Amino acid sequence: MQAPYERMTGEQVEQIHRASMQILDDPGIISFNREAAELFHANGARVTLLPDTDNPSWLIKIPEAVVLSAIESAPTVVKLGARNEDNSLIMNGKESRVFFVSGSETNLWLDVVFETYVKKADTGVEVQVPEFRQRRGTVLDLCQAARLGEHLESLDAFIRPVNIQDKDVTEDNKDVNKFFASLDNTTKHVMAGLTTLSQLDNVIRMAEIIAGGEEQLRENPIISFITCLVKSPLQFVNDTTQTLIEICRRGLPVAVAISPQAGTTAPMKEAGIVAQTNAEILAGITLSQLVNKGTPILYGSVPVRARMDNLYDSYGAPESSQYNIDCVQMARFYKLPCYSTAGVCDVKVPGFQSSIERLFSDIVTTLSGPQYLHCAYGLLENNITFCPLQAILDDAQFQMIKFFLRPPQINEPEITDTLKQIREVMGTSQKLFIRYIRRMLHSNQLSVPYPFESEGLKDNVLALAHKRMEELLSLPVEHIDPVTTKRVFEEIPGIFPRLNTYEGG
Repeated sequence: MQAPYERMTGEQVEQIHRASMQILDDPGIISFNREAAELFHANGARVTLLPDTDNPSWLIKIPEAVVLSAIESAPTVVKLGARNEDNSLIMNGKESRVFFVSGSETNLWLDVVFETYVKKADTGVEVQVPEFRQRRGTVLDLCQAARLGEHLESLDAFIRPVNIQDKDVTEDNKDVNKFFASLDNTTKHVMAGLTTLSQLDNVIRMAEIIAGGEEQLRENPIISFITCLVKSPLQFVNDTTQTLIEICRRGLPVAVAISPQAGTTAPMKEAGIVAQTNAEILAGITLSQLVNKGTPILYGSVPVRARMDNLYDSYGAPESSQYNIDCVQMARFYKLPCYSTAGVCDVKVPGFQSSIERLFSDIVTTLSGPQYLHCAYGLLENNITFCPLQAILDDAQFQMIKFFLRPPQINEPEITDTLKQIREVMGTSQKLFIRYIRRMLHSNQLSVPYPFESEGLKDNVLALAHKRMEELLSLPVEHIDPVTTKRVFEEIPGIFPRLNTYEGG
């Protein structure tokens, strides 16, 4: 990728940094987690017990030196491994190499069926009309989403896009099932949040079995975690903060994901929400390094603007993209790999509004150069709904974006060859360059047409995308091998038998 698009000047970046340091020092951050407060206190922060007998909490004022030391110890390069190591992602906080990732855990799944209608005025004309049906997501839906993700050409890693809500899902079995369902249906990297801390070791043990052992998992971390430990503004939540602490102790990659809403839980002004978001992320990163210096960490920015009519998140608003682009620039300032956000829209179904909102944020945020761009496939209705058909449409858009981001092939050999072509063509009667196109086609130097082009005066984009979706879902995937699967089911409690692809489940 070429030099990234940056909204802020160098001086403005410094101003945001200084403002964030001041925020962490005054007013500081409130922690409802005792261990976090103790860790900060032991490392030079000023910690005060707040007067609340029902919910013990501590005010932590973090000196700049503590934050800068943590940033220094956080790795600039983070590897996210994969069952197929060729799918591993190497993210360098100094480079604007972008990987495209799915997400996030929506509660609703949107099915699309096509009904055929006959035109009243001309019964010889039939029209296919999409009908949308929302329902709660299941573990088999998650399997299908992972299968689809395996075959989406532009998708580089998989974040579970749907919350599993089967009747037999409990807090004690949810995590092992969502991680196994994902890992068994894609050979790409798998990232997810943790529902309950008690299942962390079971999830890690499962990943060790699949990766080939404890050391192999450390060298090839096929899973990573998302932790939303901050409730904006500036509050460490007890349970998710403890989850971050325990993940860091085990040394696996983790994203500190922060999602303030401008206008409610953060200032509406750009400078305000970016400074607060940055401060909250740095607080989480600092905690991670106090727990275990060198923990592979992602700077996770998910800021969004509030709608003024109902105070819902408005991911489709241009301001949300502005905030995210600014945060990408802050991550690069600290030389940390950035987990950023794009490709979410406010509308409930695929269509014109969905395409415009998500493509706008996809393009501009990609140009800013985050290493790990998530939420970018299939998400509708402010992250409430996942639609596999929309993911197909997004894949086509990202293939175009990836082609656009190719560096220009302009050098002396290219110029020499071009001059030769021009002189040869000008010596012919046709004066056309057609004869030189073939080798470009064979070397993948030309973009392909939009894959869902309609014919005539009809718009068949959704129908053609649906056909492509069915084609991809019919393709096989490389499941975890039978011997390893048997070990997982024997050693890890709670995995649903219906997920065992070798026993007819």
